[in-house]
Amino acid sequence: MKKIIMVLMVFILSLSVMACGGSEGQTKGETYIAVTEPTFAPFDSTDEDGNIIGFDMDLMNAIGKDQGFKVEYKAVEFDALIPAVQSGNADMITAGYNAMDKNRQKKVDFSDTYYDSGLVVMVKQDNDNIKGIDSLTKNMKVTSQTGTTGADLAIKLDKEGQIKEAVILNGFDTAILQLQNGDVDAVIIDKPVAENYIKKQPGEIKIVGETLNAESYGFAVNKGNTELLNKINDGLRNVIESGEYEEICKKWSIEGVY
Repeated sequence: MKKIIMVLMVFILSLSVMACGGSEGQTKGETYIAVTEPTFAPFDSTDEDGNIIGFDMDLMNAIGKDQGFKVEYKAVEFDALIPAVQSGNADMITAGYNAMDKNRQKKVDFSDTYYDSGLVVMVKQDNDNIKGIDSLTKNMKVTSQTGTTGADLAIKLDKEGQIKEAVILNGFDTAILQLQNGDVDAVIIDKPVAENYIKKQPGEIKIVGETLNAESYGFAVNKGNTELLNKINDGLRNVIESGEYEEICKKWSIEGVY
C-alpha cells in the first residue's frame, strides 16, 4: 500500500510540474526572429557596437511588448529577406519593406502599412546638370540598392535606354560611396533614407526633382502565418492609438502617417 501511495504521489507531483512548466512558458511568451538589411537608416541600421537599431526595430519592439512577444533581429542581404521567412529561418521581415510590390505579395503576407514613402534622385552637391529623373541621359550611370523599388526603377530606365547603365549594389552605403567617388552619376533611393543621410552628412549630396513612385512600408511574414500577422496588426493598431507610434517617429525624425 505504501508503494502504491508513493507512486501516486510521484505521478501527481509530475503532473503539477508539467502544469507549472506550461504556465511559465505562456507567461514568458515567444521570441520571434526578424531579418533586415541594416543599411537603410533611419529604418534599419547598426550602432557603434554592431547592434541592429532603427525605427522598424523600435516599432516592432513596441508591438511585441503590447502583444506579449519578443523579437531577435538578424542581418541578411536584401535579396535573402523573403527566402529567410520562406525557409523558416526567420519569422518576419522588418526592413522598411514596400508592401505595395505585387511580386512580394505573391511570396509573403504583409501587415497593415505603417509608413508612406517614395523615391528620389540623389546627386553630388556640385552637380547642376541633373535636376530630376527626366535629366538622366544615355551617358549616365545610376545606382540603387538591390531588391528595392529604386533598383527596379533604375533597371527600367536602363532597359528603356534612358541611361547608360543601372548599377545595382548590396547596400545603400555602397551606392553613396560610388556616387561620392564619381563612379556613378546618381542614386535612386527611398526619400526618408536620403533625407536621413543628408541630415547627418550635410553639403555632400542633394535631392533633385520630385518624389517618385509612392509606396507604403509594411512588416512581412511567411504566407499563411495568420497567427503572427494578426498579432502584428493588433499591436500596431494599439501602439498607434496609444501615441507611442508618434513618439517613435519623433525619436527618428520621421513624419508619421497616423
